[in-house]
Amino acid sequence: MFTFLPSALQPEIAQHWQAFTTAAQTAGVELPTGAARAELMQVWAGSEFVARACLREPRLLADLADSGDLASPYAPGDWATRIDRQLATVVDEAQLAAALRRFRRREMVRIAWRDLAGLADLTETLGDLTDLAEIAVGAALDRLHEDQCRRYGIPHAADGQPQRLVVLGMGKLGGRELNFSSDIDLIFAYPQPGQTDGSRAITNEEFFRRLGQRLAKTLAEPTADGFVFRVDLRLRPFGDSGPLAMSFAAFEDYYQNHGRDWERYAMIKARCIAGDREAGERLLTTLRPFVYRRYLDYHAFAALREMKALIAQDMERKSRRRNIKLGPGGIREIEFIGQAFQLIYGGREPALRERSILRVLETLGATGRLPMEAVHDLQQAYDFLRRVENRLQAWADQQTHHLPEDDLAKLRLAFTMGAPGWEAFADQ
Repeated sequence: MFTFLPSALQPEIAQHWQAFTTAAQTAGVELPTGAARAELMQVWAGSEFVARACLREPRLLADLADSGDLASPYAPGDWATRIDRQLATVVDEAQLAAALRRFRRREMVRIAWRDLAGLADLTETLGDLTDLAEIAVGAALDRLHEDQCRRYGIPHAADGQPQRLVVLGMGKLGGRELNFSSDIDLIFAYPQPGQTDGSRAITNEEFFRRLGQRLAKTLAEPTADGFVFRVDLRLRPFGDSGPLAMSFAAFEDYYQNHGRDWERYAMIKARCIAGDREAGERLLTTLRPFVYRRYLDYHAFAALREMKALIAQDMERKSRRRNIKLGPGGIREIEFIGQAFQLIYGGREPALRERSILRVLETLGATGRLPMEAVHDLQQAYDFLRRVENRLQAWADQQTHHLPEDDLAKLRLAFTMGAPGWEAFADQ
């Protein structure tokens, strides 16, 4: 049954299969057979997270298989349909948190399965992980906003216009490049000051501060069902010492008077992922001159030189040598190459105002700013390293970028990457 697996991986998979057989029989679930069983073994060999999810809830695997969700990519609109169905009976915050965690577990099993079984390419995997985060944040925000409006009334501006929170996704979430066990970097803003219209009226600032706190807690607080996504709010203006949510005017004032070069770099990928999307686009349009200067930005050369020196200094640390993200030749260096060109030339070349590093590299090749051979090499390296990153993190649903040192873990990673052994994988 397990002969196609490396011999060292077979005992572990045999134990999982025995335990799953018992759990499935208890739950009245039929065991997979034939090609489906072989696919299951292959996926389990690369993800203990998936194996344990199947053991914990055998019906989860049966549902994914019977629905066809393992075999096919989602169509547009599928995410919204599924999250609405999952949250249909939710009546309070505790139920919302639990339902979101169940939804996340199902979809993460599906995404890992399609990736490890070779059914999805990198673009689909990163896109699905991003869509999962985006739909979870949006669904949680909508329900928490409604609940908070019942308590305090609807927030309005001075001119009477209703106000909604704007949630900016930063980093890989903004770029639609989220990895398997990533934090999500969020920034909260709202259009205008004002107050709510309820009997327990509070200011808009207080309303959205409380809403942001509840949203982060609902997504990130560990429970018996795990978490939805770890949330990082430190990229907001003034970092941890700044207000959790700021009005657009305060936001613009901060970047005009206090914005630093690394914040320009960070804002390249900023994207409105939830809340008032129309207002979010207005905010990002207003901030564009801060990120992309209209003139050839010679000042950016010095700033980029300093950032690159910090990256190089960080890479020299012994702990970074086996780090596929932060180490020499890692993911961050590929991103830095593209984003350096964006900061220098993006003000005059709108085609460079892209959030996706792969599309930025394509533009740099098409315009002759980078040789096509170099672009091809960088794209191949990025694809390879991002797939390695997801395979590392899919094993235990943990955020790691370090290549393993244990022989069994090395063999497992090489197998999931289609290499005959560790040496062949290491050569790649």
